[in-house]
Amino acid sequence: MKHVISTFLLILFAITASLAQTRPRQAGIHFGILPTGSLNAITDVPGVKVGHFTKIEGENIRTGVTAILPHGGNIFQQKVPAAVYVGNGFGKLAGVTQVQELGNIETPIILTNTLSVAAGIEGVVRYSLEQKGNENAQSVNAVVGETNDGYLNDIRGMHISPEEVIQSITSAKSGRVEEGNVGAGTGTVCFGWKGGIGTASRKLPESLGGYTIGVLVQTNFGGNLQVAGVAVGEALGKYPFRDAMEKSDGSCMIIVATDAPVLERNLERMAKRAMMGLAKTGGIASNGSGDYVVAFSTAEGLRIPYSAQSGTFENAEFIRNDDMSSLFMAVIEATEEAIINSLFAAESMEGKDGHVVEKLPLDQVMNLMKKN
Repeated sequence: MKHVISTFLLILFAITASLAQTRPRQAGIHFGILPTGSLNAITDVPGVKVGHFTKIEGENIRTGVTAILPHGGNIFQQKVPAAVYVGNGFGKLAGVTQVQELGNIETPIILTNTLSVAAGIEGVVRYSLEQKGNENAQSVNAVVGETNDGYLNDIRGMHISPEEVIQSITSAKSGRVEEGNVGAGTGTVCFGWKGGIGTASRKLPESLGGYTIGVLVQTNFGGNLQVAGVAVGEALGKYPFRDAMEKSDGSCMIIVATDAPVLERNLERMAKRAMMGLAKTGGIASNGSGDYVVAFSTAEGLRIPYSAQSGTFENAEFIRNDDMSSLFMAVIEATEEAIINSLFAAESMEGKDGHVVEKLPLDQVMNLMKKN
């Protein structure tokens, strides 16, 4: 009977989510000045894939996993340049020190809940060891980030398994990315309303290089919500020093991808700008919020072979520091929009101990936007 109920809930959730994928741009709300990619998603960056595993069972389990793959090949054998920026370090981002030391990523990036980071590591390691060509690997640096979904989810039950992490990786695909109450965003709360997964992208004009920048977020933090500069949180009664401040602790994981030829130093500079995008939404990076940005480049000329035949990049071109500003702006705009997309897509949810988190009241938000 429990299995039947769980299956029914999953089907009902899938139907509800598919009907709720309204995005701010569809409602006439725009962020910044740069054009989006065709999907307005991190998967606009060539090669990037995203997979979700969503776990909704009974009354208390509301959690999941989201996997981001820089490319569809063997990432351990073909590593990509990467960087990490810590906006506020109250969190558990596994694998961070090796990324900071070597400037690359060698596995899929996993997002999940706080107490499932260990399962995320085991799933990534097992997946990597089992890939063809990795038979001699004896060390794998899994990159696993988290936010705490314990208000809606029985987080102490540690309900995510390594097998489910692997499932999120193997199901990853290019194309449209589902947002809202899916994957690692299943049980999250943002600005006092239901948060979740959100994504957005920017496509630079050819005069600025023609590069694509994509962002994916797992939103679970607080502050004074602003939508395209409009103080929505204050107008709706959820803002600092009210209940939103009481619930402001949480976390936000931000993944930045680009096909621009930039190495770890400038990727870190891009990652820093993602926090500016978070700030534009009213996020405050509170004391108990783990806010991390992982940035990587998919530029093929910059891939790092596991067994390199040469100690240098051959015929590689890099963007000059003077030409980075458009990439910075793209990251800021895409991060802001991805966060708001997560709120627009999320649906109200009841979870652990009967806790209920309401979705952002879109009708009220749109009325506020029209007045400003």
